[in-house]
Amino acid sequence: MTERRAPTRRGAAAVAREPEVAHLGPIPITVTGVLIAIALVGSLAYLAYTLTVRDTSQIPLLASGAVVLGLVFGAIAIVGARATWRSSVRGRDARAFGHAIVGGLSALAAAGCFAAAVILFLLGRPASG
Repeated sequence: MTERRAPTRRGAAAVAREPEVAHLGPIPITVTGVLIAIALVGSLAYLAYTLTVRDTSQIPLLASGAVVLGLVFGAIAIVGARATWRSSVRGRDARAFGHAIVGGLSALAAAGCFAAAVILFLLGRPASG
């Protein structure tokens, strides 16, 4: 007797597979991740530099640094939301929960940076009248 196999859908199997990427331990190295890491390190270095400046331009420099850092944390939050969605669709609930925590904390950090930037911009305005 011959066994019959069920027909397989090759298109669905090709779509379900993840593309091969390099890994640093369990963490995949992607272009987006590298760019966000560079932006985070760069904006933190710029903020550290502005703390050492001791002249009248210090507050505007701090405000602009806070805006850039807020944008970086906002990007991390968006990537975290996307990673949460992708992990939950694939049935990796623990990983989705971790992505949601990191993305949520990044969103809170972004909101804090934008609030600090608004306060610093208001402090940096020259007093009128």
